[in-house]
Amino acid sequence: MPTYGKAILVVSFGTSYRETCERNIGAIEREIAGAFPDWEVRRAFTSGMIMKKLRSRDNAQIDSVSEALERLAADGFSAVVVAPTHIINGEEYDGIVGDMAAFAGHFDSLAIGRPLLSDTGDYQELARIIGEKFPRRERAVLCLMGHGTEHFADSAYAALDYHFKDAGRDDVFVGTVEGFPTLETLLRKVGRTGAARVTLAPLMVVAGDHAVNDMAGGEEDSWKSAFEAEGYAVECVLKGLGEYPGVRQMYVAHTGDAVESASPAL
Repeated sequence: MPTYGKAILVVSFGTSYRETCERNIGAIEREIAGAFPDWEVRRAFTSGMIMKKLRSRDNAQIDSVSEALERLAADGFSAVVVAPTHIINGEEYDGIVGDMAAFAGHFDSLAIGRPLLSDTGDYQELARIIGEKFPRRERAVLCLMGHGTEHFADSAYAALDYHFKDAGRDDVFVGTVEGFPTLETLLRKVGRTGAARVTLAPLMVVAGDHAVNDMAGGEEDSWKSAFEAEGYAVECVLKGLGEYPGVRQMYVAHTGDAVESASPAL
């Protein structure tokens, strides 16, 4: 039986796409729940826009981090581990840490796990997982679409690209929608490879709006259209990182580190 004095709050950016939410965010939450059966698992989102849309469209109550922590405190939980599903240590992660600071005295123990890409081992492991999923093909490249940010953590995307190259995968390129490397950077780099085919896949937990529209959409400014305009045959894979078992295990491991750090106070 679970010991409800302990809770893991899985915090995601969120998505309004129901099916991809369950295949990715839901799958991560279920895996974490299975790994830590003595902890109750709850959900929170960081995107106010998505929460507002879900409340309006589905009459669904999805808590923000502050709302979820307030609810956990009111329900009498003594130990809370926050498990972010964010990719980088960027603005969203900073916001979670800030929200947690206001609740420091409400629990006997309050800890947070690391985002997906937090140390060298994380970069190497993610490059391995994606590399195995997308083996090298003749005259073909893989371009991964990350979100990107104005936060200094945007450098994580270029670092991941470097790790692919260091692992011998000079056919894999990492770009972003709102940061660097840009789509223009990818078009220029891919143009030097002599490739004829391009596979596009999201470097995001869920294959949501950015993947469906900015990456695979039919508008002329989408990544698909941009590569097709350059003469490439383009394949789009609408699969979020949460669908990869290896990635889910990375999140479980990061959560486990936070659970372990919280244990002495329990």
